[in-house]
Amino acid sequence: MSSYVTKKTPGDTAWFVQDRFGMFIHFGLYAMPARNEWIMTWEKMTQEHYQNYFDNFNPDLFDAREWARTAKAAGMKYAVLTAKHHDGFCLFDSKYTDFKSTNTPFGRDLVKEYADAFRAEGLKVGLYYSLLDWHHPDFVIDDRHPLRDHPDAVEMNKQRDQKKYAQYMRDQVTELLTNYGDISILWFDFTYNTVVDPVKYPYFAGKTKEDWESEKLIEVARTLRPGIIIDNRSGIDQDLSTPEQNQPDQWPRHKETGELLTWEACQTFSGSWGYFRDEMSWKSPKMLIEMLCKTVSLGGNLLMNVGPCARGYLDKRAVNALDAYAEWMKYNSRSIYGCTMAEPEFKAPKGTVLTQSVDGKRLYIHFFSYPFFNFMMEDMAGKVKYAQFLHDGSEILYSEGKPSDMIGERAADNEKAIYFRVPTVQPDVLVPVIELILK
Repeated sequence: MSSYVTKKTPGDTAWFVQDRFGMFIHFGLYAMPARNEWIMTWEKMTQEHYQNYFDNFNPDLFDAREWARTAKAAGMKYAVLTAKHHDGFCLFDSKYTDFKSTNTPFGRDLVKEYADAFRAEGLKVGLYYSLLDWHHPDFVIDDRHPLRDHPDAVEMNKQRDQKKYAQYMRDQVTELLTNYGDISILWFDFTYNTVVDPVKYPYFAGKTKEDWESEKLIEVARTLRPGIIIDNRSGIDQDLSTPEQNQPDQWPRHKETGELLTWEACQTFSGSWGYFRDEMSWKSPKMLIEMLCKTVSLGGNLLMNVGPCARGYLDKRAVNALDAYAEWMKYNSRSIYGCTMAEPEFKAPKGTVLTQSVDGKRLYIHFFSYPFFNFMMEDMAGKVKYAQFLHDGSEILYSEGKPSDMIGERAADNEKAIYFRVPTVQPDVLVPVIELILK
């Protein structure tokens, strides 16, 4: 059994650390300008300007079942949809706002259709809920707000009541956790207690857990769904650490106690979360597979994002990226599901990362750089029962203690090592995996 023990959490993460791979979905009005999900504040749009997108929102090709089938085929086990992003637009039929999908020409509750479709495919359902809201009249203007440079912004804030907004959030979270069946993850985003430019915006401080009234917000969620998984972005530690757009080099730990954290890297196929028509920085298929392997090799989950276009479907670039996962996971998912960081006794050879099944019986070598003819693993003699490529189950020959004739006599002897022989030509797999069945 794995010796790694993570910090105790209030929610039930047992299924989460088994499943390891999920789909993030950023969808909303920002898919229409197609210039990043932060477009409203980047371009300092007025509510009147942004209303144009609301008045014309009609993703006529949206099919939640197709989204769900695509996620499942890619090997994803759960999903998280943006029920509300920073612009305040809601993809659900909330009674607390008119700024919602059911009031657009589309006229449908996307959260309901998403939740029903993903559950039908056997995937767990999560919801993202932005703590920011640039549409709500009581959300206090700060240096991230589209109206930060409005000449009357300071005066406007005198009419705003952040406490009323905090109650609004609790009311909406109640709706989301009451009206849409079993919700497994609640993903809040985000707390920011710094000011980007304190000289330019001396009156616009960031927001903290006190502004969100996070304790009350979390209490609402825990009361309605006691086992729900909640991220750490409300300013109060809960279940998940969520590094964004970076890949940790070690298993994240609690800053004060040093305990290992349950964690999830959230990443994009390109540089943006929402649909960005002209963006060209799409990651290669090999990089995508490597990100998943490296994340699990450090005891984490990967939440990989898609940004559907304004008509509601996944564009060709996103489909190609998901197809790369589908092809690889079809044959290699055993090295991901139910796996974690390898025990310290196992040292990854250069150009590889290791994962190990939680029961300790199988070790997986993921080749980011394919070796020529043979490679060695130190301190492995006497520990391996059988070795095979995972993608096709073909045997990998090896010898213990010193190189055999089949390996080549130029290799130095190492009585504690195992020498593996691999095909000279890399198999037709983006990241080949060798499965070691341990004694």
